[in-house]
Amino acid sequence: MNFPRIDIDLAKTAHNIRQLKKLYGSQGIDIIGVTKVIGGNPIIADVLVKNGIKILADSRISNIIKMRRAGIKAQYLLLRTPALSQVQEVVIHTHISLNSELEVLKRLSECALRNHITHKVVLMVELGDLREGIMPSEMNSIVKEVLSMEGLDLVGIGTNLACFGGISPDADKMNELSSMAIRLEEKFKITLAIVSGGNSANYNWVTSSKDVGRINSLRLGESIFLGREALCRKPIPGLFTDIFTLMAEIIEAKRKPSQPYGQVYQNANGDIPKFENKGLMDRAILAIGTQDVIVSGITPKQKITVLGASSDHLLIDNTETNLKVGDTMAFDLNYSALLRIFSTPYIAKNTINQYECESIL
Repeated sequence: MNFPRIDIDLAKTAHNIRQLKKLYGSQGIDIIGVTKVIGGNPIIADVLVKNGIKILADSRISNIIKMRRAGIKAQYLLLRTPALSQVQEVVIHTHISLNSELEVLKRLSECALRNHITHKVVLMVELGDLREGIMPSEMNSIVKEVLSMEGLDLVGIGTNLACFGGISPDADKMNELSSMAIRLEEKFKITLAIVSGGNSANYNWVTSSKDVGRINSLRLGESIFLGREALCRKPIPGLFTDIFTLMAEIIEAKRKPSQPYGQVYQNANGDIPKFENKGLMDRAILAIGTQDVIVSGITPKQKITVLGASSDHLLIDNTETNLKVGDTMAFDLNYSALLRIFSTPYIAKNTINQYECESIL
């Protein structure tokens, strides 16, 4: 088996999807499966679809193309608001896009007409996180213009929270979005099929709410794949948090000083490091580095200390573990580390428990 690699448990993935669909479905909320963290991996995307996910969302059109070419049958939503330079690709390869810029919407309309396509759009509302979104005071005028654009079908509104600014999708924010949906529907005599309240950070709000109002959709990635909510990163009861395991191989194991010696300047990461002198130390090097993964986002399953990393090497204190050359180590990952791993070709992707997954579909 090649190293480094990431093991992906498909049966646990299927379990998490079904549990989340049951949890949110009890409140009338549909799940959109976010595939950007898995790099649009078609094998994993297929598990999502076979377990009831109807819309797959990704921020990269190349990932969407990959899933479509692999035959994954779903509605595809572009998560990142489109650039003017990619409107043709958006219209051709996606069914729905999140939007906040009028000029982009006009170009999407023109492109959809040229290609005899009706493209669905969701307008994003700014509610305080200060990433993408139309200011609430401008929504009426934007909606009016979009409704007049041929080739576009306004299917919903949404918001993004707990990403850039870390703002909680609490009851006040969700009530504001819900009220806005109701006002727009009444004013323009329309029905919004999608009112998207956010992402995996909405777990606490949903589980503490008796009435979710008009919110009927959430875009979930972290909760599905890591079994956690995204505000405090606490595990969600009943979900697996170990779907992914990173495996790396020991390529050197030697006894060396604990403190580098010589004139100290910047290291490969641009830092000027400082190390405590603990005398001689059993050290080991693994064949993985910052080019492969965000090192701060991985946690060893064994009780060892990570000393640091360069682009190709991860150094550990091997005093208590006594690992040998050729041995392997296993790591858990956070969302950022997982995202990096699926964005690099240097880590093998290995699916496990395929049979168990298929037996429960």
